[in-house]
Amino acid sequence: MSYSDQEVIQRILRTAKHVAVVGLTDDPTRPSHFVPAYLQANGYHIIPINPTLSGTVLGETVYASLADAPGPIDVVQIFRRSDEVGPIVEQAIAAGAKAVWMQLGISNEEAAAVAHAAGLDVVMNQCMKVQHSRLSGETLI
Repeated sequence: MSYSDQEVIQRILRTAKHVAVVGLTDDPTRPSHFVPAYLQANGYHIIPINPTLSGTVLGETVYASLADAPGPIDVVQIFRRSDEVGPIVEQAIAAGAKAVWMQLGISNEEAAAVAHAAGLDVVMNQCMKVQHSRLSGETLI
């Protein structure tokens, strides 16, 4: 199964409104900050998830885990090492997410298969900002 299917990517970007960002940071030079900032500027509601931060980032309350975050969650965007994705996918399923998106450089076939089997859309090794930018000039928005 391909986890970079353009139809799935387009569907997620077109339908998602609430994006829980696991691994979001307050460092504006890191992709785990400027990618969610871009998404927020383009109409998505960002839900920061990071157990080492508190307060707010990008004007949104930071939560320690997906279980602590208020719903709804449409997509769980993952900025963690590939070997840490499994438990995040389990939390995404428990939280009722509709999709998981592993950012560029992040791949975990086993976790992707678990998510897919649970009915979630899955994207691996793709940048949500790049895909949105690419598609926003087409029929996406």
